[in-house]
Amino acid sequence: MTKRAILIVLDSVGVGELPDAVAYGDTGSNTLGNISKKLGGINLPNMQKIGLGNINGIEGIIKESNPTGAFGKSSELSKGKDTITGHWEIAGVVLKEPLNTYPNGFPKEIMDEFESKIGTKTLGNTVASGTEIIKELGEEHEKTGYPIIYTSADSVFQIAAHEEIIPLERLYEMCEIAREMLVGDKTVGRVIARPFIGKPGNYTRTANRHDYALDAPGKTMLEYIKEDGKNVMAVGKIEDIYNKKGVTDSVHINGNMDGVDKTLDFMKENKEGLVFTNLVDFDMKFGHRNDPEGYGKALEEFDARVPEIISNMNEDDVLIITADHGCDPTTESTDHSREYIPVLVYGNKVKGGVNIGVRNSFCDIGKTVLELLNVENDLAGTSFAKEILK
Repeated sequence: MTKRAILIVLDSVGVGELPDAVAYGDTGSNTLGNISKKLGGINLPNMQKIGLGNINGIEGIIKESNPTGAFGKSSELSKGKDTITGHWEIAGVVLKEPLNTYPNGFPKEIMDEFESKIGTKTLGNTVASGTEIIKELGEEHEKTGYPIIYTSADSVFQIAAHEEIIPLERLYEMCEIAREMLVGDKTVGRVIARPFIGKPGNYTRTANRHDYALDAPGKTMLEYIKEDGKNVMAVGKIEDIYNKKGVTDSVHINGNMDGVDKTLDFMKENKEGLVFTNLVDFDMKFGHRNDPEGYGKALEEFDARVPEIISNMNEDDVLIITADHGCDPTTESTDHSREYIPVLVYGNKVKGGVNIGVRNSFCDIGKTVLELLNVENDLAGTSFAKEILK
């Protein structure tokens, strides 16, 4: 088989609404297709060469006459459309009930309990962009010393605080209190510390973000690989998403291009196992902010790095490029969207032009990675390894 797989998640790069999108308010969502339509096309020659435009039903991407890789798309079995849910399913865990989200802010009983436990009042308690809410409430936060609480389309409880007003140790302590609280009926996927610095009108979030996640409710692809004695090298927020379980090496990143750099660094170490990368800028900076121009440019920037990734692959490496959900910046909504995800597979041992069709579950990706790495497992899903290998 292969000694190493490189799995890159382009966070939120969905390729069209799922059949049940109407139940999520996402009719008409098509992140990649609608961006291409809005911009009059996107220049993605390297992913097109692998087969991006050949995926069943994809819109706005040029079809390749002789694709160099295998291609397809996948629907999602789990309930929900957030980052944690999508990544857990990629790794073989299907959620039958969605994680809680709070589109109207957190209910009074949660906030009363939290304020009682941290011994102070709070500000915010709304759905907001992290940069916008510190712009709006940062000065009041500095005057009162109250932490800023906000959420998003994801299942998250986020606490923002100026590092000179609430020291990092105290902010992290508050997050740990919230993490212990937000379980059971009140479960959220992640509690996130969002520290910032600066003066009113010029606040900047720092790199001291910290995520407090849940363990996935089942054994994941990462744990199987680690238990088999191989490496799981996590780039970006992968470590946080899986609460460090199954991760052997990890590095956080500052933007998509740094994420590609760190992926290449791990690849150059030539360790057996999985390099697993999440590139979050597509979602965080452009999808949630309804910025199709920025999103399109970010896609082109990533595509331009694909030859560099390929040139650093070993003879039997397999590269998989996919996503975790949609976040269509051309719709009125700033939330995630319930969409198919693309699946592109490339490697010297991968047959060109193979259409793996429409997969029933993201789990097929994790199942395939484990078969490629020759790791025995009881993961959900159906591997497509035999379909794509020469």
